[in-house]
Amino acid sequence: MLKELIHTGLGVAHIVREKVETEIKRLEDEGKIKKDDAKTFLESLELKGKEEDDRIKNHLKTSLKEIIDELGLATKDDILKLKDELRR
Repeated sequence: MLKELIHTGLGVAHIVREKVETEIKRLEDEGKIKKDDAKTFLESLELKGKEEDDRIKNHLKTSLKEIIDELGLATKDDILKLKDELRR
């Protein structure tokens, strides 16, 4: 379910980006916006998108760690430590 939600979000983001780029190109072609302004705007959107992506990933990682802790599940590090102790 989470995987499908992430894929849906990425798909929506891709469609929105294409629509924005198309509209910016149309405004540029009609002379309603300068080429440099269009480029700056698109770069700004891309930067904000990357920042939001990082924020969401960090939030998701934190949430997953909390869920793993609440459920008492062993992490990869826990298993590696146990293997190391068993070898001794």
